[in-house]
Formats: sequence, structure tokens, C-alpha cells
Amino acid sequence: MGVLMSKKQQVEKVRKCSAVVTVFKEGITNRPPQASRTDTEDHTNPTEGPEISETDQKEEEESDNGRKQTAPVTQQVSSSVNQEAWSRLLDGKGVEPEDLKKTNQLVPPAFIRPKRDINDDQPVKSDLYQREEPTNDEMCDVCEVWTADDLYPCRICTRVFHDGCLREMGYLSKENLQEMRETAQTTTGWSCYYCDNVNLLLTEEEMYSLMETFKQCKIIPESCLGSDGLLYYKHFVFKQLFERELSDEQEEEVLAQYASLDTEKKGHIEWSDFLYHESLGVLKKFRTQNSLVRLLTAKERDRARLVFFGLDQDKDGFITMWETRRVQTSWFQKHTKESQSCSVSISHVGPISESSPASSGSEKSRGKMFHSDKDQNSRQVGWQEFLRESGIYILAARPNSPSLHLLPPA
Repeated sequence: MGVLMSKKQQVEKVRKCSAVVTVFKEGITNRPPQASRTDTEDHTNPTEGPEISETDQKEEEESDNGRKQTAPVTQQVSSSVNQEAWSRLLDGKGVEPEDLKKTNQLVPPAFIRPKRDINDDQPVKSDLYQREEPTNDEMCDVCEVWTADDLYPCRICTRVFHDGCLREMGYLSKENLQEMRETAQTTTGWSCYYCDNVNLLLTEEEMYSLMETFKQCKIIPESCLGSDGLLYYKHFVFKQLFERELSDEQEEEVLAQYASLDTEKKGHIEWSDFLYHESLGVLKKFRTQNSLVRLLTAKERDRARLVFFGLDQDKDGFITMWETRRVQTSWFQKHTKESQSCSVSISHVGPISESSPASSGSEKSRGKMFHSDKDQNSRQVGWQEFLRESGIYILAARPNSPSLHLLPPA
């Protein structure tokens, strides 16, 4: 998730950057015109100039030697300052958005994968009645400059961005930038490039395991995948784990998941959607529920509180397992461009519509999920258990893509 700095630290960082750039400029202005003097000496005719005594020659030679000895030290310091200054400028640190004129001048961030903590699997204490209400950052995460209303917030974390900085960084296409401008300030919200990519939640070991599976199945990165390709991949993985083939019912579930990923009916799923789906599968397989809850941000926990309060009609702090599963099926439903113009509450968890990707499953599967075990469905669920049961589905709702990246089990 990265480490966020306080406002005071950010302001201090910008001030230091400005000081370095100022020193760099002064160094260029005060540099002695050695080149001009050399050129003058090279073009001077020795026979036409005045005679120079041996004492004067020795003093001049000693002066030249002193300059030669101090020059490397000065150049080394100047080079170090220049390199730091240019590095910050190329990264967009401390630079106003209007000053970024070159295409792709900003360098995309280097992502660092997280490491598991020794306490990851320990229960997480979260008070149902204590909202966290995190405050968004005041300065752009890219250029670290404050420009008030021109900043677009992420709906998952507290980072904010200039659209110009994101454009210059080359990380978002024109279409994605326009989508950000339309949704970032609405109830639908927009996920920044850190939070949108749920693959970044995997550790190096988990990612290595996933990449090995891709290689064995001959999955080509950045390529699209059809329904046959997804079935082949799922057959291979299932056989590796359980040494048997997928059943007909399991194949139906795979095809239902495929339909939820191919929401635009292109006949294939995009690489990013496939990668996110598989990354969530790795998290669900290798992480405990407590570990997944620790990945949630304060904004996500606050939204989960609103959902829980909306279901807890009698305000006793409990809902049923049926209601919990119902939330998992329609958790933070993906909004189409048509629905973005409507006033939709964040806590809306109504029954899934026929046009939703999750409705691709058979009526038999949905009926079995909700009504197969009446005792289990009527079981009371408190806030802590609700958060653990819903953690993986809250993470699955992070990407901006309209695809439903993780369907609840039938």
C-alpha cells in the first residue's frame, strides 16, 4: 500500500527540493568562464605579447595546478547536486503541472511488493460504531503541489492527483483520464493506479507462484483470453491441485465467471481482468480472513460499516448469514456510465439485477447458494465476522473495470 507522509513532512520535502534546485541554478550562474580564457590564450601569438619573467611563469603554473586539483572536487559535488535535482524534476517532484511540457516526462512509480508481517493472521479489532473518516491528502501524490479544486481523490486510499500529472506520467490513457474526471468526485468514485491493480497486493513469493502457473499453461502476458482458453487453464490448475478433471457443474461456474469478466461481450477477457481475477484467487487461497481484513483501508472499512448498518434493521449489531451472502453477491455493484448519472448510495446492496454480470449463473446455482441450508442462512453474524467474510469481495471491488472479478461460490 505504500507509506503515506504527513502534511508537514510533505511540505518539508518540497522545500528541500526547491533549495536543491536553487543551488543548482546558482552553480550554473556563478561558474567561472574558463573556456573563454583558454580560447584567448590559444589564439595569442607569443612573439607579439610582452615578455614574462621566470618568477611570473612559476606563480602562474602553481596557480594552474591548484585549480586543477580543486576542479575534480567541485565538479563531483556539482554533478551530485545536478543528478539529484534532475532526478526530482524527471519524477515530477516539486514541479508545477503546467511546467511539465514534454511527453511522458514523468517516470511511472516503481512498485514495491508487500511482505507478510508476523501478526498478519491475528484478529483485527474494528469498532462498528466508531467511523474512521480518513482525510484526503492535500498535495498531489505525483508533483506534491497543492492546487485546491484541481485534485482528484482515490476512493480507496487518501491519495489525490492532478489530471495533468497523470497524463504526463503516461500511466492513464485519454479514455481512463476522462473516466477519472467524471467519477472521482461522485459516489461511484475512482481507484488510483496503486489501488486499481489488486495484483500489487501479492508478495514476491505469491507472484512467483502465479507466474510459474502461467508459464506451465503457456499463458502469454498482455494477451486476451477466450472462454476455451480460460477453461483449459482452470482444468490444468484443478488437475494439478486435485489430480482430477473439473466436473460439469464446476465448468458452469468457470463459464459464469468468464461472463462476469467479459461484461462488454467482446468474446474475450482483457489481460488485466484475468490477472486481477487470478490474483484475488491467490489471496483467497493463501491468506487467512484476518490477513485480508488487514489489507482494507479506512475508507473501505467505513463503507462496510454503512452497508452493515443498512442491513441491521433492528440495530442490535447482528445480521443473518443470508444477508452477508447477499452482500457478497452484489458487493459495491459496478456502475455503468448510465447509472453514474443517478444518485446511488454507497450502502446500496439490493438484489442483483438480471443485467448484472453475476446473473450469468444459473437460477439453480443462485437458489442453492441462498436456500440450500436454512439453518446456516439464518445464523446471526456480528460486525467482526461480517468484515472477515466480506474482506476478499471488498478487495475485488477495487478495480475501475466494470468486470466482476470474483464471484461468490455457488
